[in-house]
Amino acid sequence: MKWHKFNGEVLDGDIKDAVRMALEREKQNGSKLKVCIGTDSQVRSETTDFATVIVFLREKRGGFMFITNEKSAQSFSLKERMLAEVSKSIAVAYDLCPLLDEYKVEMEVHADINTNPHFNSNTALKEAMGYIMGMGFIFKAKPEAFASSCCADKVV
Repeated sequence: MKWHKFNGEVLDGDIKDAVRMALEREKQNGSKLKVCIGTDSQVRSETTDFATVIVFLREKRGGFMFITNEKSAQSFSLKERMLAEVSKSIAVAYDLCPLLDEYKVEMEVHADINTNPHFNSNTALKEAMGYIMGMGFIFKAKPEAFASSCCADKVV
């Protein structure tokens, strides 16, 4: 998986190394951080594009994010696509969990799923919530899930 910053700068090496460097830098700058991980997708003719983001929020001082993009030729139902997004976010969260625990940084996993039953994405809400919370992560859905519904949405 290739990761990059919002400005397009490619992150060399393993994502855990880039996250560790970011956590160290922010710690030295006295920032209190929270990390939010989310994925969004967009169907484009024969492919589905996914964007997963790691959003670093500095308390009262803005934030930054790391991004990875993937394409899939697989055809998904809406519910399958929502759960694929959640799965990608959980994979990243699971990978980073020991590192974030080491630095005592709170983490949330955001799902681009609407809590309003009048929206189609709501069909995946119970499964997504169970999946994320069952893995031991804090779950956020729309409208609180800005990592997926705003940040990842901008880069998918």
